[in-house]
Amino acid sequence: MDAFTAGILQRIRNTEQDLHRALESGDEFLAEVEQSELDDLRRIAAEHGIDPVLSLPRSA
Repeated sequence: MDAFTAGILQRIRNTEQDLHRALESGDEFLAEVEQSELDDLRRIAAEHGIDPVLSLPRSA
């Protein structure tokens, strides 16, 4: 895996965690910001042929 792919996947993973925390805390504004960031990161990944759903390990 190249550095770009590893970096974008890590940013997606971090943003998903931040979104989850925002939702748990009830911070709707922060959740919207994090969701927007996540959408952008997923778009960038897709534009570069990276499928984050298949690339990221999922926790149970």
